[in-house]
Amino acid sequence: MKKLLLSATCLLALGAQADEGMWTLYNLPQAVYETMKQQGYQLPYDKLYQADDAIMKSVVNFSGYCSGVVVSPDGLVFTNHHCGFEAIRSHSTVEHDYMLNGFYAKTQEEELPNKNMFVSFMVEQNDVTDRVVTPAFEQMTTKQRSEYLDSIENAWSKDVRKNDSTLRLELKPFYEGNRFYATTYRDYRDLRLVFAIPKSMGKFGGETDNWMWPRQTCDFSVFRIYCDPKTGGPAEYSKDNVPFHPEHWARISSEGYQPGSFSMTMGYPGSTSRYLSSFGIEETYAENAIRAQVRGVKQEVMKRHMDASEAVRIKYDSKYAQSSNYWKNSIGMNKCIDSIGLIQQKRHFEQQLQQWIDSTGHFAGQLDLKQMERLYKQRLQLSKIRMYMIETFIRTDELSARAQRAARMSKTQEKYAFDDNRETFDVATDREILATLLKNFRQKVDDPQFLPAFYQTIDSRFGGDCQEYANYLYDHSRLMKNGKRLPLRKKSMQKDLGMQFGNDIELLGEKLQEGFRKVRDSINLQERLLCAAKLRMEEDLPHYSDANFTMRLSYGQVKEYNLGGRPSGWQTQAPSIVEKMKKGDSIEDYKVEPEMISLLEGAEQMPLCFLTTNDITGGNSGSPMFDGQNRLIGLAFDGNWDSLSSDIFFDSQLARCIGVDIRYVLFMMDKWGHADRLLNEIKKQ
Repeated sequence: MKKLLLSATCLLALGAQADEGMWTLYNLPQAVYETMKQQGYQLPYDKLYQADDAIMKSVVNFSGYCSGVVVSPDGLVFTNHHCGFEAIRSHSTVEHDYMLNGFYAKTQEEELPNKNMFVSFMVEQNDVTDRVVTPAFEQMTTKQRSEYLDSIENAWSKDVRKNDSTLRLELKPFYEGNRFYATTYRDYRDLRLVFAIPKSMGKFGGETDNWMWPRQTCDFSVFRIYCDPKTGGPAEYSKDNVPFHPEHWARISSEGYQPGSFSMTMGYPGSTSRYLSSFGIEETYAENAIRAQVRGVKQEVMKRHMDASEAVRIKYDSKYAQSSNYWKNSIGMNKCIDSIGLIQQKRHFEQQLQQWIDSTGHFAGQLDLKQMERLYKQRLQLSKIRMYMIETFIRTDELSARAQRAARMSKTQEKYAFDDNRETFDVATDREILATLLKNFRQKVDDPQFLPAFYQTIDSRFGGDCQEYANYLYDHSRLMKNGKRLPLRKKSMQKDLGMQFGNDIELLGEKLQEGFRKVRDSINLQERLLCAAKLRMEEDLPHYSDANFTMRLSYGQVKEYNLGGRPSGWQTQAPSIVEKMKKGDSIEDYKVEPEMISLLEGAEQMPLCFLTTNDITGGNSGSPMFDGQNRLIGLAFDGNWDSLSSDIFFDSQLARCIGVDIRYVLFMMDKWGHADRLLNEIKKQ
């Protein structure tokens, strides 16, 4: 974002320039709106949030992890293909592999319902800091604050539901806990899969192209919202539900864009940490390295089993994609931290901030950067071990998940039964994943006090062989018996090696948590004060809060970037994907069905993907990209490799948002899917 400068050096250190910013809409600063107009936004201020046809009314939180946009009067929703990945996978079988071959519901009756999926519309948002922050609140520990905020959220949610039972309320901290906003949502839980292109196109380029430019991925899928036939409001799935008719939906632009054209994204960015101290970035750097190492080991096992079996591939496609996405993200983020000298830049800013404190007296005796450094150093080893624990045991294999759930359940329940969910995992694959990660954990965590007790069992009963131990757990642990109510607290169950495995992981987690607890409150306080001091020092400038999966606006322009004197180009067209497709025999991620080559060879001028300076992060996947008249021009789906430090620092020269052109989306729906009924529906005004 373009700003008046306090000092050029100060803002260069912060990276606060160009199109940086994830802005809340209800209180969008007037200065930001004026800059948007200068860059090409053509509509009144109220068309963003306040008007009856405000564009925010078409934007949705997609299932709690992505974004999406309503594009028809009958509730069609566009999001990314990778956001619909799990829904597509869950409906796929070897006989009807929708992931591999795509899917199109030719009638509404053929549209497929999905468990645990939903879309949320934001109804309103308000700053409630004055109602939350009291002198007593200021003195609370992190745990006490969390419990207090939960109690307020629950009470306010009840009040909201008294007036309208279809609403819910969230209370979240902003600006590192210096402000608090209450956001009201309306959730629709009957969400059905309508259209998905084959994986070869929806994930074209795979890991070869992930986080890279140029891109040609046709990253979209289509869902429909269903509602209560009597009220038109939210309803749980029923065959009697009818398509939802929204107040407002996004119109499609067929005009396209040019370099310099205005571009605006709206969506739900997940998490950024741009106010984080240099010491916090050092901790993040260490955690990234561990995440990349462990996931690399796990993914090698998954990939080998997926390549050997179509049934296994279907089960693990989504898991592998999720794992590899942040594996590569972690590698790229650390590369960017090094290449731009981010830690040094943050240190320089912190020195300037200290000079301001010394000269003004503001925050003197409160913000102590030297103390913050000591606290982070004290926590660093624990942070590394915790990351090894998370990446080894959390959401990695079925036995580990069941073991930890049983250990937790045993504290509150005497009996528990596991559902038969064999369609979601493969025993042979999971066994090897568990064994490989157990061996890796032991090699990387060399402090014996943090090795769980089950390693003694591995040594004494299985000769140190992690694979034999994993085999035994999957073959003999009662935790793998589906549908039987297990007596969690009985001695016989506590002797079960799977149960012991879960208890030992829980004990390790508690030990690490106790270590974190000793410094957590002090670190959180110092980080909160650091943010508050920055806001006070730059009080004449507008500031956005870090992303926290609430709706945000980002504006920018269609624009290439320049790396080492090499211009990137701002758009890809059909010939570039055909060129890659013809390398499919040697590069697996470029292999497609022959008909795709024929389609794209006949559409030489078809725009595929494009770059903008919009500010995005995880959670923005599926975010609509609008032009200056609130018309849909694309869907955001990725950032470029050189933007991967953006979660903690926005580099305006290199950071870019990659979007799939809406014309490419409609082309594939038409020429491949022959989805005339959907295209006609979208064209309705």
